[in-house]
Amino acid sequence: MEGLMKATDELKKEHEGVRLMLRILEAVSDKFGGEKNPSSDQLDGIMEFLSIFVDKCHHGKEEEFLFPALEDAGVPREAGPIGVMLTEHAEGRALAAKLREAADRHKSGDGTAVRDFRTTARDYVALLTQHIEKENTVLFAMADARLDAAKDDELFEAFEQLEQERIGPGKHEEFHTLLHRLKHEYLD
Repeated sequence: MEGLMKATDELKKEHEGVRLMLRILEAVSDKFGGEKNPSSDQLDGIMEFLSIFVDKCHHGKEEEFLFPALEDAGVPREAGPIGVMLTEHAEGRALAAKLREAADRHKSGDGTAVRDFRTTARDYVALLTQHIEKENTVLFAMADARLDAAKDDELFEAFEQLEQERIGPGKHEEFHTLLHRLKHEYLD
């Protein structure tokens, strides 16, 4: 398999999981505060997915390995696509933190938290949806065009190592199980 799958293919595959979680988050948000409130465990699972899988794992791969490789290949950071992606990653982190804060406030009985959760969820979904589209269609195409096979293999290896270090063995499967369970409950 190694050498056949590009590093960007792995990131695109991860984007599919993120897109599914965004659809789940929208559905959860719509039901939030109503007759079918998500459980604390479900909210915790969603928040963990956003902070560990999306941010530490997926964005970590891009920020620590892909973006520097693109810079080395001549893609500008400032006033270029990399700078835009980094700004959007920071915006996503801020929104995810607000989402967690609203979820925690809701758990402690704060009635205003539902509105904040819904608004923030909508903003987060909108941001990440267009962000993923830009990466898939613009940034990853640049990477595929500018990075040679050796660099691609190096990135793929670095991605695997980061995943083991950041989320550990078995966690990826746990996230898949969570996605499947939430999809079944909120989208099917």
